[in-house]
Amino acid sequence: MYYNVLELKDVIENESAKFEKKVLMENGDSALVAIALKKDEIIDAHTSVCDACAYVFDGEAEFHFDAEKFKVKKGEILMFKKEQEHKVLALKDTKFLLIKI
Repeated sequence: MYYNVLELKDVIENESAKFEKKVLMENGDSALVAIALKKDEIIDAHTSVCDACAYVFDGEAEFHFDAEKFKVKKGEILMFKKEQEHKVLALKDTKFLLIKI
């Protein structure tokens, strides 16, 4: 997929009734991943081995870190440090890019 121009809306579909992900690039622990969630779907608590950011390009989601939660909507980006346990709740059908560095 290198040297391609991609339209984000076409990178991943959320046609199925569950979480979908598509790895676009990967190098060791670093990666660029497209993720699609249906409304009210949850990605259970987990941690990342890398610092990361999530760029929401469609929909709206809540990212929960311990006692804090952040609502991230289309066009916004959330950055967070590695090893912080978090979970994701889709407030609408949502698509986002996860960038792990």
